[in-house]
Amino acid sequence: MATYQLNVNGQSKKVDVDPGTPLLWVLREDLKMTGTKYGCGISACGACTVHVDGIATRSCVVPVSLIGNRKITTIEAIAQDPVGRKVQDAWVEKDVVQCGYCQSGQIMSAVALLKATPKPTEQNIEESMGGNLCRCATYVRIREAIKSASEQLT
Repeated sequence: MATYQLNVNGQSKKVDVDPGTPLLWVLREDLKMTGTKYGCGISACGACTVHVDGIATRSCVVPVSLIGNRKITTIEAIAQDPVGRKVQDAWVEKDVVQCGYCQSGQIMSAVALLKATPKPTEQNIEESMGGNLCRCATYVRIREAIKSASEQLT
C-alpha cells in the first residue's frame, strides 16, 4: 500500500492503495465516484475515459502510481467546464443516450476533441471517437451532438 494525493475535479483527494491499482478503481471504489464506468479493462471500449491534464485517458489501464500531481477530471465535474456544459446540453438536445452506460466516456472524449479542435471535421470526429464503443449504436446522434456543441463554441 502507498498513499497518493490526487487532484480530482479541482479537489485534493488522499488515497491509500496498491501502486498498481488502476485509476478507474481508485475513482470508483476508493473515492466513490461512479460516473466513470468499467467496460472492458483493456482500454478498448472507452467507457472509463477521464481527462488527465486535459487529455482523454483510459483510466482502466493507468496505474494510480503514474498519475502524480496531474489534474484528473471526471464526468462528475465536466459540466463546470464551458465546453463540457455545451457537450452535455447537445447530448440532451440530440437525445443521444439510450442505456447510458458508455455515455460518460463518450462525453469525456467529445470534450477533449472540442477543446483541441473546436471546429472538427468528420475525420477528426471519427478519429477521436472511434475508440469509444456504444452497444446501443447511437453513433449518428453522438456525431450530431458533437457538431451541435461545436457550433456553440466561439
